[in-house]
Amino acid sequence: MNLTCQQLLQNHPQVWQQATVHPFLERCYLGTIQPQQFNTWLVQDYLFVVEFTRFVARVLANAPQEHFDVILGGLSALKDELNWFEAKAAERKLNLKTQKQATTTKYSQYMAQTNEMPYPVQATALWAIELAYNQAWQLPGTMPEPYAEFANRWGNRGFTEYVKLLEKQADEALATACDRIQKQAESAFLQIASLEKDFWNMAFYLASQSSADNPKN
Repeated sequence: MNLTCQQLLQNHPQVWQQATVHPFLERCYLGTIQPQQFNTWLVQDYLFVVEFTRFVARVLANAPQEHFDVILGGLSALKDELNWFEAKAAERKLNLKTQKQATTTKYSQYMAQTNEMPYPVQATALWAIELAYNQAWQLPGTMPEPYAEFANRWGNRGFTEYVKLLEKQADEALATACDRIQKQAESAFLQIASLEKDFWNMAFYLASQSSADNPKN
């Protein structure tokens, strides 16, 4: 039986919930997230998106031609997203030329490793990464300002449709993959879910710890 993206979600509901439901997002919804927590996320997510753009470009290099349009659309959107992150950081007077946190580095390294895997694994990983944000920013409900703009960027209808197209392409790639590659794709899905959870934890708990250690900041 061929593996599908929906089967991955059905087979690992708890793991996926941990990737998409987190106190960080709940605090954004309640309007009680601390500025340092949100700013930590914003800077580190920008650094992640830089590496994610490289990842998507390499997925494109391995994709069949019939998958080009969707992936190229994603790359075009990433250009705008990087510019948007830079504008948001400037509004908050944040320095984007900073070091990656350990979790960001680990995620970046994993994406580079995934680029060395067969295309069905890459397609599954690309879908999972985009779905994680699509769902994470939608699930809490309508966000208050200033977080509504962030939630809408990944929770809007157009992005949801894009994620569905990525799912279709991943399913097409998995349909002709051998058992070994399908198992690699499942492993990638689980690893990405774990990394997504760790990324929320990093912003939520690391910033909190930093505030506790430096009460004057």
